[in-house]
Amino acid sequence: MRLRRTFTAVAALALLAGCAPTQSAPAASGGDEQTGTLRVWLFDEANRAPKEAAVKDAITEFKAAHAGVDVDVQWVPVEGRADKFSGAFNDPSNAPDVAEFGNTDVASYAQTGALSDLTGDIASWNEGKDLLPTVLDTAKANGKTYGLPWYTGIRALYYRTDVFTELGLKPPATLAELTEDARKIRAAKPDLYGISVGGKYTYAMLPYIWANGGEIAKQDNGKWTSTVEADPAKTGLTEYAGLLKDDICPPSACANLTGTQSVTAFAGGKAGMTIGGDFNRKAVEQGAVKGKYAVVPLPGTTPGSVAPAFAGGNLLGVFGASKRHGLAVQFSELLAGAKYQEKMYNAMGNLPTLGSVQEKLAAGDPSLKPFVDSLKAGTKFVPATPAWSKIDSQNVLPTAVQQIATGGKDPAGALADAAAAMNKNFG
Repeated sequence: MRLRRTFTAVAALALLAGCAPTQSAPAASGGDEQTGTLRVWLFDEANRAPKEAAVKDAITEFKAAHAGVDVDVQWVPVEGRADKFSGAFNDPSNAPDVAEFGNTDVASYAQTGALSDLTGDIASWNEGKDLLPTVLDTAKANGKTYGLPWYTGIRALYYRTDVFTELGLKPPATLAELTEDARKIRAAKPDLYGISVGGKYTYAMLPYIWANGGEIAKQDNGKWTSTVEADPAKTGLTEYAGLLKDDICPPSACANLTGTQSVTAFAGGKAGMTIGGDFNRKAVEQGAVKGKYAVVPLPGTTPGSVAPAFAGGNLLGVFGASKRHGLAVQFSELLAGAKYQEKMYNAMGNLPTLGSVQEKLAAGDPSLKPFVDSLKAGTKFVPATPAWSKIDSQNVLPTAVQQIATGGKDPAGALADAAAAMNKNFG
């Protein structure tokens, strides 16, 4: 999902890695009652007050339009979501009507059979046509849509304007130039990392695979197979691992950095560049680099191109056991509609999933432009299979990158091991 704030979770947004809960009982069949209490689960946040205020406004509006309906919101800690959702999957009587969850959890959650297929609901939703297609794709599993995209998280390149001006550098136009600039910064200012990135920063390394024309895995007749050994993916991961060197970001300090730690180093004035999300801007603004940085899309391999960003984000799903399916869909559409996407952006900095809202906000907030431009250039996603949760939790790709960066294994050997581990999980 997003990997940020509360996982920040943000995304935290890092990004939430999916757990694959099991279902010991079949999902109950729901209904379409038009009165009663709508049960809603939303993720808690480190600073929940602004989010809660926006949600309360939506509840007030919804209740005014639906006599005899109440809305009960439970705030679910991100760290405890696995047990909470597993309980709902195994016991439909304890399931909510509406729930927020991360898009990397879609495949695992869909496998339980507990979530409603919202494909038809979204197709008939007036604002549905404004959803960005690549973002909507992250809500799908096996051709069905299991969530309504509520907000998305996109990463771009943060850089120190004061350092670049002093050294006569321009924002890099390609990934190769990024490496050169990072090396120049480190050489001129040994107290800085040329770019703060980490061996455990999965969502920074993936764009390197995609920019070089590679993929994480391919699907054939329903079966997934790793493709990280193929030359395009190998080139990208090797290029990313090349940033974890003494003359850029020393492996002794950077090999174990996560995404949050990489951004924190930049915000603290310890790096010339980093790869960070739209959801990281507030943290950067509160750091030592306030007023001394800018953001551009992460470049691709040729001038003018943009490296495909990972499309993180959170969704609103409806449980199949809900006795108020229609109300659950309508409340989800209200929260995910233009009005409340804008409210959520103003409250929490969440990047909307509706194209028109993004354009409106970007016009009034120039700092949003690089992230919106990255979205428009095209995003990518992880394999839509429950196996990805296991691959991610086992740090398969980070381990390979660390081995390449430290010289523990050559790229071919490290990625052969990674592919074997991935394929074992894919089954």
